[in-house]
Amino acid sequence: MLSIRDLAKSYGGARARQVLRGISLDVQRGEYVAIMGESGVGKSTLLNLIAGLELPDTGAITLDDAELTALDDTARTLLRRRHIGFVFQAFHLLPHLTVAQNVALPLSLIGNAAVPAAQRVDEMLAAVGLQAAAQTYPRELSGGEMQRVAIARALVHRPLLLLADEPTGNLDAESAAQVLKLLREQVKRENGTGILVTHSALAAATADRVLTLTAAGLRPAGQEKQ
Repeated sequence: MLSIRDLAKSYGGARARQVLRGISLDVQRGEYVAIMGESGVGKSTLLNLIAGLELPDTGAITLDDAELTALDDTARTLLRRRHIGFVFQAFHLLPHLTVAQNVALPLSLIGNAAVPAAQRVDEMLAAVGLQAAAQTYPRELSGGEMQRVAIARALVHRPLLLLADEPTGNLDAESAAQVLKLLREQVKRENGTGILVTHSALAAATADRVLTLTAAGLRPAGQEKQ
């Protein structure tokens, strides 16, 4: 489903700082994986590379037989719109759009017809418990509610791959627990693939397996020093 081979990424030109090196990973359909690691080790960079938002210096990323690293900008954008959902820590909801319009955005971008799109938006808002908030605006919601909208938006087009970057970092404990439960349930329900980046051991414990990212690479949790 998702295959990463020998990924490396540096920033800084002549005085380049290597953020990632030798990263390899296979994640199967239906699998939900957590990646932990200290701040600055490259967790968000890894998600951006997987999503095709950035390109690696070396290595290959393949999603469902399509090699992202071999595609041009337009092809990567189209693949991302159709097959990848991204949940950001900062929500990134559009304030001038209603909740329903925010959730519908991925469907609009891939050209879904209005009526089927509206039905799917309603399904997702029901799944996240926010049907009654469909016509409200993000400023009227709590942090937990905004994150649930962001999850609905990330999943509305039934992506092959869900990426979540510290999705509970700005939430209280109760909201965080709801969001984590929802992420796992939706990945399993759609038989998709999920990758959660987190600092939280409690959040990571909701995944099927936990990996740790360090300067030395990506390892199963507990094997970082081996």
